[in-house]
Amino acid sequence: MKHRNIMILGTGSNVGKSIITAGLCRIFKQDGYKVSPFKSQNMALNSYITKDGKEMGRAQVVQAEAAGVEPEVYMNPILLKPTTDRKSQVIVNGTVLRNMEAREYFAYKHNLKEEIMKAYNFIKENYEISVLEGAGSPAEINLKEDDIVNTGMAEMADSPVILAGDIDRGGVFASLYGTVMLLEESERKRIKGIIINKFRGDVSLLDSGIKMLEEMLNIPVLGVIPYVKLDIEEEDSLGIKSFNIKKDSKIRISVIKLKHISNFTDMNALDQHSDINIKYVTKASELGDEDMIIIPGSKNTIEDMKDLSDRGISEKILRSAKNGTVIFGICGGFQILGQKIKDPDNVESGIKEIAGLGLLDMETVMFRDKTTIQYDGKLSNTAGILDGADGINVKGYEIHQGKSIVNSGKENVVLGNEAEVKGAVKGNIIGTYLHGIFDNSEFTSFLLNKIRTGKGFDEVGEHFDFQQFKEKEYDKLADVLRNNLNISEIYRIMDGE
Repeated sequence: MKHRNIMILGTGSNVGKSIITAGLCRIFKQDGYKVSPFKSQNMALNSYITKDGKEMGRAQVVQAEAAGVEPEVYMNPILLKPTTDRKSQVIVNGTVLRNMEAREYFAYKHNLKEEIMKAYNFIKENYEISVLEGAGSPAEINLKEDDIVNTGMAEMADSPVILAGDIDRGGVFASLYGTVMLLEESERKRIKGIIINKFRGDVSLLDSGIKMLEEMLNIPVLGVIPYVKLDIEEEDSLGIKSFNIKKDSKIRISVIKLKHISNFTDMNALDQHSDINIKYVTKASELGDEDMIIIPGSKNTIEDMKDLSDRGISEKILRSAKNGTVIFGICGGFQILGQKIKDPDNVESGIKEIAGLGLLDMETVMFRDKTTIQYDGKLSNTAGILDGADGINVKGYEIHQGKSIVNSGKENVVLGNEAEVKGAVKGNIIGTYLHGIFDNSEFTSFLLNKIRTGKGFDEVGEHFDFQQFKEKEYDKLADVLRNNLNISEIYRIMDGE
């Protein structure tokens, strides 16, 4: 089986590399090929746990879904999860190596080339096409030494490159030209095409600029992708979506935007329900009129708990809880709901212990070992806002340091058991370790209907199938790319023509 590849680089972060990669994966899948995404190094707090308990970036999960294949850690062998402004947890082949300062990692990263190539060669041997994605910009000349994710990766994989620029932020011709000209001659030769992304308006207005750019660089522009709203996950916190404001909303949900928020995509499925409004909250003054408050995942739970107290948000949450508002904690947010969070070995923070919100009779102790598993089970022992939900099946995945213990008989453990709690409820307070909890349509519909009827509204019979919805969005994305890019030329580029 002959393997073909193509790599998408960008003029900067958030120009659309991940989405274009996902779209090409979908097109190649539609055309009958077995295709895999690949990003050698990803930096993101949005991650996912594979079936074998390995951790990888969610951007490559989205791309794998678009390609119609199971997400596997070889699609993203290096994952960096920032813990502070200067330090990240380094995850290699799905397992934690250690925390490193930025300078330490920069000096160390060349040691990872072997692991990267093992992962890529597996794809090369088992897939017909690979679509590689870079990170940030390849023209960061201060970071090019021992590059393992942009032009360095293109060389290691011997891949042709398409360079994408974002016209919506302005200066696209300058950024495209400047990026190419800052590359070495050998790197420039790999760039076989250019894509202009996120265009609004009459595309013919770009014709003269495109012609001049092609003449200056001797690289063809393969197309101009219009600015299109698609409900496809973004890679990082820059992409925290603006949720739709619905005129007929019956349920208002506030999501606390933690300083170290992770896996914010947990909320995406909620927004597809027709009568729900969601907003992200950064100030205590923004709370008070919602039906449910969600405290999401965190990469540094203790620091985020301290920040909630310092900003007066914790006091506002407690007041809302007392008034009957549903408080829902996910992963780090679940830990925050308890009485105490302890970190005796300073795994996440320099603070060894902090009081939580005290809404659940539970304590959490941080351990060096990280829990990374998928979970599939049924709710039981339900009470409070979840009363009557026994037997509902839920799936999700866990990514967390620490273990939580619920005091016996004080709380209803609805997932797992008191020795290994995965979900608990007390009145209007719900917590779980499961990311992706709202992707479970039966569970989500049950909870939302409880809130609706509590406000005097009728139940809604919709059971939103989030997976089916995503499949339709991937097809829409493929249509947009087919209609605006020279796909036949991309095939020729991959064939070396």
